[in-house]
Amino acid sequence: MNWYVSGVSSERARTEPETVEDGALVAAAVPQRGEIMAETAETAVSGSAEATTAEETDATEAGAATSARPAQKRTPAKTAAAAAAPSTRAPRARTTTPKPRTRKTAQARTAEAAPAAPERPVDTRPTVLTVDGLRKRYGDTVAVDGVTLDVKEGSFYGIVGPNGAGKTTTLSIVTGLLRPDAGRVVVHGVDVWAEPVRAKHIVGVLPDKLRLFDRLTGAQFLRYAGTLRGLSAKTVRARTDDLAAAFGIEDALDRLVADYSAGMTKKIALAAAMIHSPRLLVLDEPFESVDPVSAANIIDILQRYTAAGGTVVVSSHGMDMIQRVCDSVAIIVRGQVLAAGTIDEVRGEQTLEERFVDLAGGRKAAEGMEWLHSFSD
Repeated sequence: MNWYVSGVSSERARTEPETVEDGALVAAAVPQRGEIMAETAETAVSGSAEATTAEETDATEAGAATSARPAQKRTPAKTAAAAAAPSTRAPRARTTTPKPRTRKTAQARTAEAAPAAPERPVDTRPTVLTVDGLRKRYGDTVAVDGVTLDVKEGSFYGIVGPNGAGKTTTLSIVTGLLRPDAGRVVVHGVDVWAEPVRAKHIVGVLPDKLRLFDRLTGAQFLRYAGTLRGLSAKTVRARTDDLAAAFGIEDALDRLVADYSAGMTKKIALAAAMIHSPRLLVLDEPFESVDPVSAANIIDILQRYTAAGGTVVVSSHGMDMIQRVCDSVAIIVRGQVLAAGTIDEVRGEQTLEERFVDLAGGRKAAEGMEWLHSFSD
């Protein structure tokens, strides 16, 4: 009851209702604790004094009622005189300006509810390889139909597609091995077909169909490749030793290339493509027929190469390897680029293989081959 004690004095809580007599208010004292206390009120000289007295009267009545039951907080009622007296309180001025209500459209509410899409980081690296509108036709067959690519410096760029999609034809045009019907290829600012000799100095090539001088030993073949690129004999010997150690073919350098296995042939060809330290490596199926240990070593070499500023463009049917190693990828189907960008941009919420299968036409159920389940024995 603190709120009540603070509002009414203890003495007024023990008094009885006041009476009005001849225009003066005389308080009738009541005995309390053996003592009689009297209070004499001053004569009211204005309507405001009457209102004050009426409020005290109500408060006293409330105090007397408290002894019978717990008091409840209520606003004292005004007497007729107080109600009739003019109010002296100034009306409260509105200090705030009402805000105009605007109706939001459904599109605006949806935009607010939807989380903000993360901004795509801008790749500021310079462009190493620009392929613009390549076209190549063999009779009625369109092998390459308007392929356009943009490869940044330091990228590990993968190109994937089904058999016959035009991957090898595209890479052959990019490296100057095949002339296109239309389009343009620029490597580090050098037009491949306007300045072919200069372009070949900054490109290393591992073609799909290996055409090697297989009557040479491995060491002789690497010496030939280095000399053809303008390297000195001393530089060729030093780099041959480094490449042989990296690819694990030291013991095979003195053997004829014709005696190499398919995996070793791939390794010596890759070493020849890298011996002149090109700015761009174009590798067509570099891991085909290569054992997992050698493939891991090759990937490690290529990743260190890209970390130093080199650029690798590789084609492969191994989706897991492309997704794990490459930072960018292009999917080519029927001679056209259907998707290109970073790995995350191309695959979306799917794996790269699932995305590739969807773009390539989806899986087809094998029907009409019930004979395969009958078994001949």
